[in-house]
Amino acid sequence: MGATLDEFEQSMNRAAEKAAPQAKSLFLDAVKKMDVTDAEKILKGRDNEATLYFKEKTSAQLQALFMPIIKESMSSVGVTRTYQDLEQKIQSIPFTGTSSFNLDQYVTEKSIDGVFVMLAKEEANIRKNPAARVTDLLKNVFGK
Repeated sequence: MGATLDEFEQSMNRAAEKAAPQAKSLFLDAVKKMDVTDAEKILKGRDNEATLYFKEKTSAQLQALFMPIIKESMSSVGVTRTYQDLEQKIQSIPFTGTSSFNLDQYVTEKSIDGVFVMLAKEEANIRKNPAARVTDLLKNVFGK
């Protein structure tokens, strides 16, 4: 079933890629709502402090935003059908039982996790690498 599993994984990744750009407006809104205490904590905090702030402030909204996009995308690229075919094959094996796994929820959660992993990598780069500070604001804030 190697080809089926590869198709299944690729379909989930495509669904996640389709949803990710929708996060921008939520992050901008979180920045607008940031207070001085939040900004100071981010500036003086760990290498992923801004990422942690965004995760706290946007996770619930990202879940609500991503779920329908991912659900539709998975259906359009065949991931749901592929999963159902795979699930049928697994259930035909004796002693495997049934599954209560929610594919839409899983892909949504992993997509959101992926957004924050990428954000943390970029944040660490900005903090450590002066060349990554491409705006005057970043140069001013992290240059001190």
